[in-house]
Amino acid sequence: MIDRLAVPLGIPLPWLDRAGRLSWLKLTVFLACIAPALYLAGAYRLDALGAKPITALIHATGEWAVRFLLFSLAISPLRRIADWAKVLVVRRMLGVTVMAYAVAHLTLYAVDQNLILTKVVSEIALRLYLTIGFVALIGLIALGLTSTDAAIRNLGPNWHRLHRLVYTIAVLALVHYFLQSKIDVSDPVFSAGLFLLLMGWRAMRRFKLPERPWSLLLLAILGGLATAGLEAAWYGLASGVPANLVLAANLDFSGPIRPAWWVVATGLLMPAIALLRGGRTAGKAAKPGAGRDRVAAPRGTGPRASAAQPLSPPA
Repeated sequence: MIDRLAVPLGIPLPWLDRAGRLSWLKLTVFLACIAPALYLAGAYRLDALGAKPITALIHATGEWAVRFLLFSLAISPLRRIADWAKVLVVRRMLGVTVMAYAVAHLTLYAVDQNLILTKVVSEIALRLYLTIGFVALIGLIALGLTSTDAAIRNLGPNWHRLHRLVYTIAVLALVHYFLQSKIDVSDPVFSAGLFLLLMGWRAMRRFKLPERPWSLLLLAILGGLATAGLEAAWYGLASGVPANLVLAANLDFSGPIRPAWWVVATGLLMPAIALLRGGRTAGKAAKPGAGRDRVAAPRGTGPRASAAQPLSPPA
């Protein structure tokens, strides 16, 4: 019913493909995008966010903005490693979701300051971590507003240059995350480790290194080591904790698992997917008649055409 009303009005529905048909992939991702917001709204309504619910909402929306930013940056590795071109269609939705949670993050901060805009502006100007976060937000808004097909056509080659700023924005967002976390930076360290992992994959692509299961396994291990080093450096600089004590904590499994191990575990998904893809490809090649009697895909429907669709943010 909603589809029938929206399509004639030219309202783009996020769960429809370009032909106006229901896309189960886009619907699933759309529901995943709004699920945290619905949960937080329900928790606020039920008074389940503690003594400072607005503060809890500020932190939660900021954390989800970072998570969805990392999800958007993971689309390209997933597309390449899993050979899943169709996943590209949800990258723009994820980028817009990042912007939405970041805007909500700032809006809730303004609410926490009793909507006294002069105070909000002064706090952003005087507090470094707020200044960094605000710059990242401006960048996300710029990317979100230029993610439409019309903006892509109008900007031409400049669109790609603009959207490459997503990596700088991600760094700024992570620095903001670290600075506002103060004492316990386990979550920011984990997020930063995932970002290093994703950028490591892009470095492999940039220098045309082999993307075999063994090299992706090595990338996962290096990502974990880089995360452990980042955590030790942060605590050493911010709190004066000796680096050797922080590094040694990664080998103590009597307490919480350190972020470096979670980064390694996440990184292991890449060689696992590569192995599954290799096994599936080998199975297809082993079938009698493989490579013969293959029906050519209609023009504009293959993986290359999917990859050429305008998307935001790029990765």
